[in-house]
Amino acid sequence: MTPTPTQAQPEPAQDSFAWLEEVSSEPALAWVRERNAASLLVLQARPEYAGLHQDFVEVLNAKDRIPRIERLGPWLMNLWQDEHHKRGLWRRTSLEEYRKAEPQWETVLDLDALGAAEQENWVFAGASHLGPDYRRCLISLSRGGADASVVREFDLHSKTFIADGFTLPEAKSLLSWIDADHVFVGTDFGPGSVTDSGYPRLIKRWARGTPLASAKTVFEVEAQDVLAWASVDHTPGFERCTFVRAIDFYNQESFLLQADGSLAQLELPRDMQHCFWGPRLLLQPRSDWEVGEQTFPAGSLLITDAANFLQGQRQFLRLFEPTASRSLAGYTLTRQHVLLNVSEHVASRLEEWCFADPLRPTHRDIQAPFPGALSVSSLYDNEIPKDELADSYLLNYADLLTPDTLFLCRAGSDERSVLKARQAQFDSAGMRTEQFFAISTDGSRVPYFVVWPAGARADGRNPTLMYGYGGFESSLQPWYSAGFGRAWLGRGGVLVLANIRGGGEYGPGWHQAAVKAHKQRSFDDFIAVAEDLIARQISSPQHLGIMGGSNGGLLVGATFVQRPELFGAVVCQVPLLDMRRYHRLLAGASWMAEYGDPDQPEDWAFISRYSPYHNVKPERTYPKVLFTTSSRDDRVHPAHARKMAALMQSQGHEVLYYENTEGGHGGAADNQQRATLQALEYSYLWQQLGHAQP
Repeated sequence: MTPTPTQAQPEPAQDSFAWLEEVSSEPALAWVRERNAASLLVLQARPEYAGLHQDFVEVLNAKDRIPRIERLGPWLMNLWQDEHHKRGLWRRTSLEEYRKAEPQWETVLDLDALGAAEQENWVFAGASHLGPDYRRCLISLSRGGADASVVREFDLHSKTFIADGFTLPEAKSLLSWIDADHVFVGTDFGPGSVTDSGYPRLIKRWARGTPLASAKTVFEVEAQDVLAWASVDHTPGFERCTFVRAIDFYNQESFLLQADGSLAQLELPRDMQHCFWGPRLLLQPRSDWEVGEQTFPAGSLLITDAANFLQGQRQFLRLFEPTASRSLAGYTLTRQHVLLNVSEHVASRLEEWCFADPLRPTHRDIQAPFPGALSVSSLYDNEIPKDELADSYLLNYADLLTPDTLFLCRAGSDERSVLKARQAQFDSAGMRTEQFFAISTDGSRVPYFVVWPAGARADGRNPTLMYGYGGFESSLQPWYSAGFGRAWLGRGGVLVLANIRGGGEYGPGWHQAAVKAHKQRSFDDFIAVAEDLIARQISSPQHLGIMGGSNGGLLVGATFVQRPELFGAVVCQVPLLDMRRYHRLLAGASWMAEYGDPDQPEDWAFISRYSPYHNVKPERTYPKVLFTTSSRDDRVHPAHARKMAALMQSQGHEVLYYENTEGGHGGAADNQQRATLQALEYSYLWQQLGHAQP
């Protein structure tokens, strides 16, 4: 049984390490440089480091990677990074070319050349496109990988930036095209224009050729909300503009722009997710929804006629209803079909609804590989009336030992053709995957996957790496990782993927069971998996390591503080750790729906019981921890990792620390940086948990 979490120490009158919150101050950076140098000295001297680094470089720069694509009219767009293009080539090709083993790509923007010419460390942060001709786009460029970015208008035909086009200085901005000469923009307009979370509070209508200061405010939200957002639907005959007040991560209010300029609020529960699809409206309740005499359970998917709904009618067709073992992982739309990605005990199945005859929609199961992870992306372009690809979609399959295969499919049939298939990146001969269930403190069954390397047996001596997340309704579906394969499985380690509460593996209820006052359940579940691994003799404490990033960094931080005797290694990546101040650091205020408000005594009462920064104690023995973060992470403040490492050192605990100067919340800005970071992490794991096989 898991013991009650440690009682929180009284909060100190003054935080001795608050000075590390000054991201770019010289004292803080000097501390970072000193800790980085000490960690590099230890880990780069490990016998595994050189081979691990080479493996990661080869994996990240491999030529047979499947290029991820986004459709823009006749083009398929891709950002490609390798050893010659560290920041990447934004490039395009046709579907006909993409089918070929070696497609011909046309470079649209060379990020390395742009950065060199402008003496900036640009990282591509996405683009907003205007159809149906897709000539104009708004490109976001981030310095070093931060969430904040500059925005510049770009001509996709001439492949040049438009000198007098729409441009924005560095900020966390949101833009939506209205037409070729107008956009909705949310950005930092000055004092009072951003929320407490640092995101846009105001949406303005901005005309081409006019200064940003003249843009007219059309929508605004409260400072304590997360953000304001505008979305424009250009579907011919069903053009709509929706404004969204994101109250928190899970609650929102939505408004439709009327012809007279007024706003009409959609009559929906705040936690309802909605999507317009031409003449239809799809709805996903996150809590049980009572409508008349009907109750639609949380995690359902409903569809209705949009015009009738807006006029007050409430007639719905249930496209999906969850069960104890099945939840909706997501859905994808084509011109006439709704494709359902159904998770069944954390494995994917596909279902399809056809609306070719709107009066007689039909449902069927799609024959697809199972078990494993399926991901679907539509090629439907709602702005092209006669689109040959309107009912086509891409289907990717992978599992923990099977590399990705990308299929081109047509809705309405099971016919599919292979577009791309990746070769195996590690020798999986003799390896196997099993799924087990651990029993958590309250009796809940918690699924987890175990990947066994060749020749491993349950003798308690296997170096074992357990990975988890457990937050924000984000599911950990099995995926093929060449990095895990080469750095861990291929060297004799056991890999464990824990599907704990707080995630979305079993729908909204699985998430809601571990938020705010119940967040401890995430940690209990993770601890239960660790104990189950030990009970089954898959591993033992001296050979068991844990890894997690962001919310997963909080997970592993709270877990090793509560149960240090269970673990021999902890990799804590871009973590939240100071839960007393998380909401006052960068985007932290936007996560209070997940964790609670530590300024409220009733919330701090439960947060204080697990906040790692407030529960680590000098008299306890902890495994040596590796903390990693990025100076350019403007989402989760690097001070979380800095202060925790400094506090533990001051208490006499042994820690390692590495902070990349770039990379944003991803921790690295290019493949070389990623290879270095990951080689350090796995060198540390092998140092702590056992010797790697040659």
